[in-house]
Amino acid sequence: MIPEKISFQNSVIQYYTAGTGAQYIIALHGYGEDGNSFAFLENLLPTNYSLIAIDLPFHGGTIWQEGLHFSLEDLWQIIRGITKNTTIPYIIVGYSMGGRMALQLLQYYPQYFEKAVLLAPDGLHHNKWHFLSTQTRLGNRTFKWVMKHPKPLFVAMDISCKLKLFNKSVYNFAHYYLDDPHAREQLYVRWTTLRKFMPNHAILKQNIQKYKIPVHLIFGKYDRVITAKYGRLFKKGVENWVTIEELDSGHQLLKEKNAAYIAQAICK
Repeated sequence: MIPEKISFQNSVIQYYTAGTGAQYIIALHGYGEDGNSFAFLENLLPTNYSLIAIDLPFHGGTIWQEGLHFSLEDLWQIIRGITKNTTIPYIIVGYSMGGRMALQLLQYYPQYFEKAVLLAPDGLHHNKWHFLSTQTRLGNRTFKWVMKHPKPLFVAMDISCKLKLFNKSVYNFAHYYLDDPHAREQLYVRWTTLRKFMPNHAILKQNIQKYKIPVHLIFGKYDRVITAKYGRLFKKGVENWVTIEELDSGHQLLKEKNAAYIAQAICK
């Protein structure tokens, strides 16, 4: 994939491209990753497609200078700028955190999308800890303090895990991002900056039906972070437009072994 850049306000947005077709696939990566995470799809897309994978704020090569704030309108302006305001509806692909952002796009700009392929998407359920940490002033201040002084959090996690109140996979997942001081700082900055992306399921479902947007939800069978049960709950009421598939994988779906299936879901 080819890295490119576009100016946005005071910032520089990096994105990756593959293909030269008129049909744009907009890809949004997961937490701690970048647009190049979708490189495994590059050689599987038909010639009439172009893949655009954006580095989100505080990720990859994007230099974000707008403070701890990134809105849906910001993302939309960046997409429209990169694609030169094309009139051809987009295909949106979102993985994990990027799935939550993709859902928000479908909620507010449904007429611009012809299909969505969401891989282990965040945003299908409301995480109470994420809500408290990002949507309330006291919670966000506490979140910031804990990221600088994590010992009480680690103790609470250890006790919860021993009492089997905390899933072991989630426990390991959390430690992966919390053990390093820089990683904790990045967690605070990223979660806070992307706090506005909170899709409303009722409106989202109305739009999926109204604009007849096929939504393909793909999960890992062994994923303990974002499970298929959230997809099944979301599907209720929009069964004609939402399909669910589980692959032989964990949470990390952006792998070569899944490439053919994901490419087929995007292009069929």
